[in-house]
Amino acid sequence: MTSIDLNADLGEGFGRWRLTDDEQLLSVVTSANVACGFHAGDAATMRRVCAQAAERGVAIGAQVSYRDLAGFGRRAMDVPAAELTAEVAYQIGALEVFARAAGARVAYVKPHGALYNRVVHDEEQAHAVVDGVRLADAALPVLGLPGSRLLEVAAKAGLPAVAEAFADRAYTEEGTLVPRGRDGAVVTDAAAVVARSVGLARSGTVTAHSGVRIEVRARSLCLHGDTPGAVELARQVRRRLEESGVRVEAFV
Repeated sequence: MTSIDLNADLGEGFGRWRLTDDEQLLSVVTSANVACGFHAGDAATMRRVCAQAAERGVAIGAQVSYRDLAGFGRRAMDVPAAELTAEVAYQIGALEVFARAAGARVAYVKPHGALYNRVVHDEEQAHAVVDGVRLADAALPVLGLPGSRLLEVAAKAGLPAVAEAFADRAYTEEGTLVPRGRDGAVVTDAAAVVARSVGLARSGTVTAHSGVRIEVRARSLCLHGDTPGAVELARQVRRRLEESGVRVEAFV
């Protein structure tokens, strides 16, 4: 049977402000990318989300980012490699404290936002991220875009490299994500997102922004938690996947 992991970015609040409905999304997804305080999140939020994830048997992942709370980690930044390595390890270590307190462990690492897009092509920054992961735990899987420098470097370093796809983001013909500033970069039609999810899981293909059908083979499917109606959309995606004969389970 075909299987797919469903991951979502969670814990993306700060203080009294909350962006994602963590509790409800944790009843749908199988892996949680928890913000580690650099683009969003704080200690109390990290602790709460880890406890809820552990209670539901959802895998906990560290969503590491450039240090950019004001820009939600989506602004391009030039961070020296040694500094980025230390900051990636720091974020993983912070989340690990709360994961262990909940009786679980950090199970994987996924970059966020500008860092995610940067390490698709930038080998130096990809090495810095992988070095940070290995500094924290030399066995942690790394989640990223298929064909990215990040996954290539991670695999060469002996880390499990796990490819992911996005049902609600537009793709270029090269298999990269259309930048958020461009029209149509985010797919907002629920029916289209659900159909794309099934296509990605069953055939490993999706229609690019240009209309060309491209191959995007992935073990995990990302559902963004900060979009309107995210919880209901996630439920629809999971229900349709299971009705289509796809087993939904964590990749770790």
